[in-house]
Amino acid sequence: MAATTGTTAPSQGEETLPGSARARKKPRRSYKVGRGAVPYLLVLPALLMELLIHLVPMVVGVVMSFKELTQFYIRNWGAAPWKGLGNYRVAVDFNGAIGHALLHSFLITCAFTVLAVGFSWLLGITGAILMQDAFRGRGFLRALFMTPYALPIYASVIIWAFMLQHDNGLVNHVLYNQLHLGSKPAFWLIGNNSFVSLVVVSIWRNWPFALLVLMAGMQNIPDELYEASAIDGAGVWQQIRRITMPSLRPINQVLVLVLFLWTFNDFNVPYVLFGASAPAAGDLISIHIYQASFLTWNFGSGSAMSVLLLLFLLVVTTVYLALTSLRGRRAHA
Repeated sequence: MAATTGTTAPSQGEETLPGSARARKKPRRSYKVGRGAVPYLLVLPALLMELLIHLVPMVVGVVMSFKELTQFYIRNWGAAPWKGLGNYRVAVDFNGAIGHALLHSFLITCAFTVLAVGFSWLLGITGAILMQDAFRGRGFLRALFMTPYALPIYASVIIWAFMLQHDNGLVNHVLYNQLHLGSKPAFWLIGNNSFVSLVVVSIWRNWPFALLVLMAGMQNIPDELYEASAIDGAGVWQQIRRITMPSLRPINQVLVLVLFLWTFNDFNVPYVLFGASAPAAGDLISIHIYQASFLTWNFGSGSAMSVLLLLFLLVVTTVYLALTSLRGRRAHA
């Protein structure tokens, strides 16, 4: 009998056992993502969509501002002649008709923004302080005060437009017929009174947002601070000055900036209130740019005005953030 060796080669057609060395496969490479990168990967799709939605129109608008884009090139605006900085020179030439009208609209918008933001914040902080302590009916008042902010903006402003009508409006009916204020009913949607109407409607729309933010901020102020200050003999005004306002400083910084940007760029309220052609006293810069672009069909000039407005808001925002940050560092120093 022939001797057999310790190892024999597998015969032809014999399957290799799964556990043998020949059946071993190469290990797969695993790519691990660190915990620090997970939040950025989750935010990345939304960030790309935001850039696509906002950045692309912004770049197109900047390109349009350097072209003489009128109604003759609206079907093929890429063929519009290159104008360079010509649209910008016309917009900032305050001695010319276009530049003077733009400057007037800018000043009207600045005055409107200061009054609307100031009174919105003042009403918001007043309401938040008065409703800080629990009392019967506080929930109902909170819901009632949120109504202007919860209503659709077009529906609420259209209601105001009907109320401000000269002949059959509720405002003139109350002021002139019932309270007998003034010798005759006033025109609220034309003339100089249109500015007052615009400010009132904007305050009515925005102050509930300020109230909501400030009420949320005041929930984080410990009650022990007020109790300790009351024991030390501090009055209500001293508590507001020494406790409430310093505690709300970071919230107020963000709130004022958001209200400023919303109000300065507001297009819906004046457009619904006055229509496409706003009166001179209510000619906000958003309506002015709309008229310069879509009523005169000069999209190059309108785009240049939009870019100038963007630069102004960027400068104001940067300066505001720098000043508030410096003030915060000095307060904690």
